[in-house]
Parts: sequence; structure tokens; C-alpha cells
Amino acid sequence: MTTNQPITMTIEETAELCEQVIQEVEKAVVGKRSVLSLMMAAFLASGGHIILEDYPGLAKTLIANSFARALGMDFKRIQFTPDLLPGDITGGYVFNSNQNQFTLRKGPIFTNILLADEINRASPKTQSALLEAMQEYQVTLEGETQALPMPFIVIATQNPIEYEGTFPLPEAQLDRFMVKLSVGYPKPEEEDEILKRRAERKRDELALRAVTNPEVFLAMRRAVEEIYVDPDVRRYMVDLVAKTRLHRQVVVGASPRGSLALLKLARAWAGIAGRNYVLPDDIKAFAQPVLAHRIILDPALWDVKTTDRSVVDEVIRSVPVPVLPEEK
Repeated sequence: MTTNQPITMTIEETAELCEQVIQEVEKAVVGKRSVLSLMMAAFLASGGHIILEDYPGLAKTLIANSFARALGMDFKRIQFTPDLLPGDITGGYVFNSNQNQFTLRKGPIFTNILLADEINRASPKTQSALLEAMQEYQVTLEGETQALPMPFIVIATQNPIEYEGTFPLPEAQLDRFMVKLSVGYPKPEEEDEILKRRAERKRDELALRAVTNPEVFLAMRRAVEEIYVDPDVRRYMVDLVAKTRLHRQVVVGASPRGSLALLKLARAWAGIAGRNYVLPDDIKAFAQPVLAHRIILDPALWDVKTTDRSVVDEVIRSVPVPVLPEEK
């Protein structure tokens, strides 16, 4: 009898594969290297669910689909609408007249990468169907627990300019998204390159090759978990998060889930760079994406045009950065 040994990978191999995945996605997405790198780090971090908030037509769906293909993972997309029901996401038991019994019909949530498109257009009841899945990687149907495929990653999108007919995500659900990112408009030369590629391709579809598969990707995650974090660096993460709770313009600061997100993402960022240790700059790279959507500002101060991003910037400036030895 033989047993399948788990795949093992080094940090160098992980960094090389990450670079190959990003390069593959860049065949479809032009000029967004920084956003793609941040998303790659979130994927490598356990529980790295992502929310993309930006204007329509900025390739949010294309990015999610391209990453799924480059990572060699199963991909499903759900268009959230006001009439969407929780069962449309999770699935349920359906009576099979041929077998005279109820059989499970799995919903689109049973996948590796799930795109929740315009998530804030669905009702809170429907949005809550994702909570258990995002935290515990399982779905409970008729009292029975069904495990989700691993890895399981949710990429949600929402439009920041249309609020009519939408339901803002509750804080409990926002907190489950590890990072909140924006894609942004392309530069004129990048937009020209998009048109050039489409004209030469003569079709909308673009074939991307699978660089990894779920088994290899999970090995990459295990490799990242071995990256060293200096106690001073770890305390730096804690101090950043704690400062958001004490800020004069913040009613509710970031939770310990924010600290854990910084730890996981800093390790992933170091892994992408091919390092086996974390630097303070790795944490700074994710302070905004991790903390900004986890704080609630004092409503009385809205008239002074204070934003969550400006508060996080102030927090970063006010917390002393640890000085580490040159070599580890």
C-alpha cells in the first residue's frame, strides 16, 4: 500500500512560481503589476479573501478569471442581484424521483476560486451565506456539514459609485476579507497596449496556461508558513493595529483578525520576494489594504473629509519602525 506524500517546496521555488503566475496573468491584464502582486500574496495567505472596489470596466472579473486559470484552479462566478437566494449559492437537497430520495445538488460555492460579482447588490440574508464558508471552509445544508474544496478563495467586487438598490456589507463580513483593493484606470500608454493586443488577437478570448495546480499551490502556502518573523517585527504589527483602536477619529478599530492578516500577508510578501524572513516594509505594503476597511470613523468628523485611508496613513507615521540586524 502506498501513500501520497505531500509536496514540499522551498521559498525560492515558491517565489519563482509566483513570478510565473503573475507573468501569465499579465498576458490578459496590462499595467497592473502592483495590484496583481498584492493579490498573489493574498492567495498565498491562508484565508486570503479579497474584495475589489472600483468603477465598472476596470477588469475586476478578468483578473479573477485569469488568476484562476493561471493557478490551475476551478472557477465559478455568481452575479449577485437583489432576488438572489442563499440556496442559489450553496445549493441544496433536491428530490430525485428516479431514486425516490433527496440528493445533494451542490451550488457554485463548491469551487476553488469564487467570484462574487457586485456582492453588495444581494440582500444581507444572501450575503450571510458566505460567512461560514469564508471562515470555516464548509457549508451546512439541512444540518449536514459539507467541506469545500481546498484551497477556497472568495474574490468579491463592488461598485463605489452606485448605492441605489444596494446593501452595504456588514462589518462582520467585511472583516472576513483579508484585503480591500482597487484596480484603478490604466495609463494612456497601457490602454493603447490593451487595444493593440485586442486588434492583433482578433478575438476577445485569451488562452492562458496553468502554471500550478491546487496541490502545488497548497505546498506553496506551506512553504510560506515557515518564514521567520522577528519578535520586534511581530510587535510592530500589534502596535499598528492597536493604534487604530486608540485613534481620536476612530470609533471601532481593527480587530485581532487584522493583526493575523498582517502576519500572513507579510510572510507571503517575503515569500514572493524569495526571502525567508519578514521585514517591516513587508508590513507597510499591506497596512492600507488590511486596516482601512476594518475601522469605523466617528460620524461627527465626516464633515472634515477624514477618510479611513488618511487615518491609516497617520497610524503608520506614528508607530516607530523596528530596526533589525542586517542579516538573519
